[in-house]
This record gives sequence, C-alpha cells and structure tokens, in this order.
Amino acid sequence: MLGLARAGATVVVGHQRQTEEAESLRRELKDTGGDHLLVQADVADPAQITELIEATGTHLGGLDIVVNSVGTISHIPYADLPLDAWTQVLATNLTATHLVTQGALPLLGESGSVVNIGSGAGVVGVPLRAHYTAAKTGLIGLTRSLSKELGSRGIRVNLVSPGVIETDQAAGMPEAARTAYTNRIPLGRLGEADEVAAVVLFLASDVSSYVNGATFTVDGGI
Repeated sequence: MLGLARAGATVVVGHQRQTEEAESLRRELKDTGGDHLLVQADVADPAQITELIEATGTHLGGLDIVVNSVGTISHIPYADLPLDAWTQVLATNLTATHLVTQGALPLLGESGSVVNIGSGAGVVGVPLRAHYTAAKTGLIGLTRSLSKELGSRGIRVNLVSPGVIETDQAAGMPEAARTAYTNRIPLGRLGEADEVAAVVLFLASDVSSYVNGATFTVDGGI
C-alpha cells in the first residue's frame, strides 16, 4: 500500500488488529501527504468486509484499484487437518478475496485493476499446508475466470505470486531453513517487500493496460 500511496494513489487499507505495525503504517501513509484511511476489519468475517467496502465508498466515492493482500497459514499434517483449520484458512486466503472483489465492483464501475496476491505454494504445493496451498491455487483460478468475465467491463484482474520474502515471519525462520531456501534461489537471497510492491504498482497502473489474467511470479527464479 505504501508503494501505491507514494506513487500518488489515495489508499484505504483494511487491517485485522490494532497493532504497532498498523500504527506505523498509519504514520508512514500520513507522511506521503495523501488523504488515506485505515479501517480495522477482519476479512474472515463477511460482515466486516461489508463495513470495509462501505467505508471505502464513503471515503473515496469510487475505486480504480483493488489489491487483495491477505493471508493466514498453519502447518498441520493432512491426516490430522481439522475442518475448522481448513475452513479458517480457506475463508481468509480465498473467500475474502472473492467477497472484497465482488463488493468492490460497484465502486470500480467500468474500469479498474484488481491485483490478487497469491503464493508460490499455490503452484508447487507444500507439505503440511494442504489447506493453504488449495486456497492459493484457488486464487489462480479465480483470477483467470474474473479476467475473462470482467474484462469486457474494462476491469483487469491479475495475480502476483511471491516466493520467499523478507517479512516478520521470515525473520523468525530457522537459519538452516533460510540457508536451504537461499541455496535454491538462483539470485542467492530472499526477496524484499518493495520488490513485490513494484510489480503490484505496475499491474495497478496504466502501463499494464493490456495485461489481464496473468500471473507474475516474484521469487528470484526458485
């Protein structure tokens, strides 16, 4: 979101909890000089998604860009995977994207760009994450279907699929795992959040006006 704001967009950001990270983002957005808005909303709850969409419409009046960047993950052997864990991960990683995009359609009108954030797991599969992988693979299908259905309205829908990126979660990765990933990545390092944001900015802008239904992997070649 910071990349879009710094490029001149006015952004509305949904965040799950009131945390120091959310407050830090609020301060950084304020520094860009735009009339930005942060809305606390748990996208696993359809009612809160509705409130987020309504707040967006009130604040902006309409939308040019929707970025669906949300996710949750757990590591559970498939034989032991309980239904509630499956349902929670699918609701957050896939259903929320559907509900946000569908709810945003009236605000997008007859043009716009939807960028969904997936994961390399959705392409290759990952042990102990069958539910997460299924959700991220579902995003690929959702993106391709919507690109065909909404394209006639001038709405482009694309997917960004990051690899292993330097995040708070990655910071807690065991050193052996970090080394294993680094050795498999041809560029020899983990990615940076700004490198993913740059691809999102490309897809959100008019520079990519003929790009629709595409998946962009940002994974260093792994």
